[in-house]
Amino acid sequence: MVVAMTAAATLPTRPATPADPVLDVVVPVFNEESDLEPGVRRLHAHLSATFPYPFRITVADNASTDGTLAVARRLAAELPRVGVLHLDAKGRGRALAAAWSASPAPVLAYCDVDLSTDLAALLPLVAPLISGHSDLAIGTRLGRGSRVVRGMKREVISRGYNLLLRGTLAVRFSDAQCGFKAIRADVARQLLPLVRDTGWFFDTELLVLAQRAGLRIHEVPVDWIDDPDSRVDLLATAIADLRGTLRLGRALAAGTVPLAALRRQLGRHPLEPATPGVPVGLARQLVRFAGVGIASTAAYLLLFVTLRGVLGAQPANLAALLLTALANTAVNRRFTFGVTGRRSVTRHHAQGLVAFAAALAFTSASLAALHALVPVPGRPAEVAVLVVANLAGTVLRFLLLRGWVFRTGPAAW
Repeated sequence: MVVAMTAAATLPTRPATPADPVLDVVVPVFNEESDLEPGVRRLHAHLSATFPYPFRITVADNASTDGTLAVARRLAAELPRVGVLHLDAKGRGRALAAAWSASPAPVLAYCDVDLSTDLAALLPLVAPLISGHSDLAIGTRLGRGSRVVRGMKREVISRGYNLLLRGTLAVRFSDAQCGFKAIRADVARQLLPLVRDTGWFFDTELLVLAQRAGLRIHEVPVDWIDDPDSRVDLLATAIADLRGTLRLGRALAAGTVPLAALRRQLGRHPLEPATPGVPVGLARQLVRFAGVGIASTAAYLLLFVTLRGVLGAQPANLAALLLTALANTAVNRRFTFGVTGRRSVTRHHAQGLVAFAAALAFTSASLAALHALVPVPGRPAEVAVLVVANLAGTVLRFLLLRGWVFRTGPAAW
């Protein structure tokens, strides 16, 4: 079965029939003519031998320029329950959204064509969705029990990115970007129209919206072996993910995502007694501010390392500081100080930059004072001064945010 469509087209869903699959596993591909056939044959053999329900495999080709589409069509003609969906525009998220929207299966999944994730985790991944226990399921390379083989660079980037998400978007899931996920079709129909990203950030945005809507996300520890021939551009992907994080964080902080309507549609209600928008006490604000600060520092280091090779040290430092300052203000606005909605958001960000600049000036002045007193100070002395100055600068920034930027009454202290 081959379905051709353009990026702008929308395939209507139809009622399921007894012959329809219970599970549809989508394999998104772009220029994968070498890996596609062995990957699909291995996946097909595994499902045929172990999966107890009818299934389908959909190869979602997003604008390949090599022989990928021809290989996919040949496999679809040869193997039962294998289909092909072709899109004229690139984007893994675009391919997944199109394939999932067109599928009649009640449970939808996807995996990367290189099958880096051990397929033994596939049934545990989808079983809670088939039973109705959970709404989404993800494979995690960072959970207890996971076994991962990959280089240090990818390990640091992955952990840094997920730490950034925890600090900036307050996520509770452990691994946003593992290419091994599943979702119930009824949930997908509600979430997909709200996901704006069509590339690699698609997964993260889908999961963040699901969590904010009160959905249950099941995690499965996986065995995962890095593909040394992966064509993923780490730098471009990291920059796109950071931009997506900033965009989504701003949208959530401004209240432009219809989360309340989504919860009503899905019949979900948050269990936490505290809700965003309700001011919290000083002790809780300090704890949350510290958590956001730690995540912001990690994000700054990740950004600086990512951008330094492209922009140079000083421009990369400036860009990393500016982006993390904006993200820090947005997250503190909602998460630490309970401010929601669009009102005064521009003023808050401008004042947040002033508070950031004040703290930065304080640390810079401390370092300058040290050099004035000791012409050639040792590295330990510089580090000690910066540690103390940064602590004082952080306290100063908290006081400015609480008493000036996000002050809600005459006695914010």
